[in-house]
Amino acid sequence: MQLTARDAARLLGVSESTLYRWLKSGELGGTRVNDQYRFNRIDLLEFATARNLEVSPELLAELGAESQPLPSLADAIRAGGVHRDVPGDDKPAALRAVVERLVLPSGTDRELLLRVLLAREALGSTGLGNGIAVPHARNPIVLRVRSPEVAICYLARPVDFEAIDGKPVHTLVTIVTPSTRAHLHLLALTANALHDPGVLARLEARAGADELLPEIARLEAAVAARQAGGRGA
Repeated sequence: MQLTARDAARLLGVSESTLYRWLKSGELGGTRVNDQYRFNRIDLLEFATARNLEVSPELLAELGAESQPLPSLADAIRAGGVHRDVPGDDKPAALRAVVERLVLPSGTDRELLLRVLLAREALGSTGLGNGIAVPHARNPIVLRVRSPEVAICYLARPVDFEAIDGKPVHTLVTIVTPSTRAHLHLLALTANALHDPGVLARLEARAGADELLPEIARLEAAVAARQAGGRGA
């Protein structure tokens, strides 16, 4: 799971000098090993998501290199559901309402999950801009769910999430998976989806699953095609 500076810069789509600038400023964390930095994929994906950076398809290809099939983002959204008019006048109340709507195994400590999400927000907002936030734990939310799920929650009223563009948030996207690898894959796909004009337009319009999922499927097909083209180069 540890990457060199060169690999990390490539997957984030930036120069190594930019990567080291982020390290020096403390914006990005890394581990120093024998005078060289190593980077964790989870940290890189969280950083990319928080900075609204598009994730390299190469990372998705690498995640898919193992034998176990990876989940489809469209299937994960079907499992998690699209929820309208989710209540909450502030960040804690909105997150509580999201946790209440997640499809979780019987006996799951939802209060603990809420505290974990709030603790992550205390470290820095998950508001990415364009009215969207991706609340998640500092480490992946890995629970004994039957299949990965991504819950799309349209808030009844926009909420201040201290997003990077200063705009209030109208949509929350929350990922729950049974494995770290599945979480990384879905987080990377989500980060790419939130750069796609078609997906953003559907979220802005508070689209239901019937309208949103075709856009997600189109995006996944495009990512798969780019991966196949990269492998064939």
